Amino acid sequence: MFGYVRTDTPYLFIKDDTLYRAMYCGVCKGIAQVCGHAARMGLTYDVTFLSVILHNIAGIDVKIEKQHCLTHCIRSRQMAEVDELTRQLGALNTVLAYYKYTDDIEDGDGGRGKRLFFKKGFKRTKAKYPEIERIVRENLLEQSKIEKLKTDSLDRAADATAKILEEFSVWSLGEKSTEDTRKLFYAVGKWIYLIDALDDYDKDWKKGAYNPFALAYNEPSRDSLVNGKKGEEVRFVFRALFFDIREALSKIQFCFNRDLSDNILLRGLPMVTKRVMDGCGCKEKLTNK
Repeated sequence: MFGYVRTDTPYLFIKDDTLYRAMYCGVCKGIAQVCGHAARMGLTYDVTFLSVILHNIAGIDVKIEKQHCLTHCIRSRQMAEVDELTRQLGALNTVLAYYKYTDDIEDGDGGRGKRLFFKKGFKRTKAKYPEIERIVRENLLEQSKIEKLKTDSLDRAADATAKILEEFSVWSLGEKSTEDTRKLFYAVGKWIYLIDALDDYDKDWKKGAYNPFALAYNEPSRDSLVNGKKGEEVRFVFRALFFDIREALSKIQFCFNRDLSDNILLRGLPMVTKRVMDGCGCKEKLTNK
């Protein structure tokens, strides 16, 4: 996960902003319970989104109370209580972070020091939730094979990341999983991979690193790609994904208010896409809070 799944805050109800922040803290606490405090450094908004929508689909009510933590030790703030689903999401977050830095090490981009923060948590997750570790490991292995083949297919390149979210949703939702929830999480995972690739276009082009957009369109920069003759093709790729997300979302039965999920999926993803296409949507700017 890369930190791109965000709310469109100006259009967010106050109640939903409060819930979102509380869920963010809840996932952070879930990471600490399962993986240790050091692993909390890898917390992403993407996993917070998963917590919001999976709790809603599964019908798991979230209890929110004012609490203190290591980060907020002076002033208490609203935090979601940790439940089993939150612990599973904390484990997923840690495994993804661990494998991300493992990949950076293999690519010669450093990351050994950062990976140490997640080593103990990764071992704990592998022991407590082996299925989560398997889902991530097997799909990332397939991702590596695809990248080594230098495929220029955007669909094939994004398939492994999409399957991580799809398979995790099936595993965590159990009997509440449906064909429409699978389609939704697959489409969101595909969007995450492609928006990350588009955001990294210039860096990957200069380094000669794998990037499906660069291989498919062969433009010297992201700006020349999105603002040139092939820009409409790129926009169509994301419009098609947004259509798939809307279609699946409209058929899913939510147990509670869906305003927050709708804000993230129907407004937040297009907002981030526009920012990345405009050249101002880097991960660091998006993930700071």
